[in-house]
Amino acid sequence: MTDVTKAQASTNAGGITFVATPIGTARDITLRALDVLRDVDVLVAEDTRTLRKLMDIHAVPVNGRPMIAYHDHNGGAVRPRLMGLLREGKSIAYASEAGTPLVADPGYGLAQEALDQGFAVTSAPGPSAVITALTIAGLPTDRFFFAGFAPNASSARKGFIEETREIPGTLVFYESPKRLAAFLSDASEVLGDRQATVCRELTKKFEEARRGKLSELAAHYQENKAKGEVVVVIDRNRSDSVNAETLEDSLRQALKTMRVRDAADAVSKAHGVARRDVYQLAIEMNKEDRDSD
Repeated sequence: MTDVTKAQASTNAGGITFVATPIGTARDITLRALDVLRDVDVLVAEDTRTLRKLMDIHAVPVNGRPMIAYHDHNGGAVRPRLMGLLREGKSIAYASEAGTPLVADPGYGLAQEALDQGFAVTSAPGPSAVITALTIAGLPTDRFFFAGFAPNASSARKGFIEETREIPGTLVFYESPKRLAAFLSDASEVLGDRQATVCRELTKKFEEARRGKLSELAAHYQENKAKGEVVVVIDRNRSDSVNAETLEDSLRQALKTMRVRDAADAVSKAHGVARRDVYQLAIEMNKEDRDSD
């Protein structure tokens, strides 16, 4: 069986329209999104206070319509109520806290259940932090992979980043400003010292796009604590351009004057190869040299 969803004009009677909302500047909302917010029967939001403020800015009245909070902590309890409203033929708009719903957002469960029960689901597209960051990062956009938020603990975070190492496209992550320096440091170790861009406070007054090697960015944000929402864009794997012979020659030279760990760090950064791979090769080469003496 093939599922077919037909988008309706502005409201989606007996269905849900997922409404993209600004990630910073309030005027980034689309005209269609405002039409949907004006016309639907029921307003649902990750944070109803944020949605009400946005509607006030654009003079869209609530007019006594239900305004229901839907987020990670109450989704399971609220979905049955929303499905009941859909069965009554009500039109629903869902707005995430900022950006496009279902992108690192609790709306996925709501969309999935609505589709499973045969209700129409459509989108009023608009702002997205992922696309905005890719636009200004200065890195290839022909292929990219959105990884979302990495785990908090360093060991789990490194494992998470490792899963993206061989993806042949630009990598995009969301990150907390408090963990940014640690994330960049772990990414440099796991992925190699790739080119990257940290995009912060997108579309807001203090928007920043800082470009550099992962190690350079890690050092900067270790000394200069970041504020606001952060998107990290990392260049794709280009280590295939470094052949094994070149890597071994560089390591052999480095090992003449450096300890194994320092040599691995230097060569990893010089060639943009994952540190753990270079470190393992350095250990093997150092052992072979000792055995041959």
